[in-house]
Amino acid sequence: MTALTALAYFAGITLVLPLIYAGYRVPLLMTGKKPADHWTRGRPEDDPGLIIRLKHAHMNCVENIGPFAVVVLIAVLTDKTLVTNAVAQFVVYARLVQIAAHSIGTSFALVSVRATMYIIQVFLMLYMLWSLF
Repeated sequence: MTALTALAYFAGITLVLPLIYAGYRVPLLMTGKKPADHWTRGRPEDDPGLIIRLKHAHMNCVENIGPFAVVVLIAVLTDKTLVTNAVAQFVVYARLVQIAAHSIGTSFALVSVRATMYIIQVFLMLYMLWSLF
């Protein structure tokens, strides 16, 4: 998997996650069980735990795709993809494990896995960034 392919997968994951929680919410809206402004920011969330956790996993993807994209695109544009092509896929794998742990629950063990996977992603991105200099 090249770094650009890994970036495309990361983008795909980021785009699919909201479709999952929208798939839960749209029927509630369409059947009149919830008003259109029910999910306005700042209001308490009353969605099932899984839906809330998937939303949070999505927001975490949104927060992290930017730095990942910058590193990958700089590597591609400067033709320094040796390290990024070898490492970027592991950022995606760690992201998938993080999303899975995020989705399953909030036990200490799962939060620890989630945090570990996040830290791994950050260090991998920093390593790729360092390789550009």
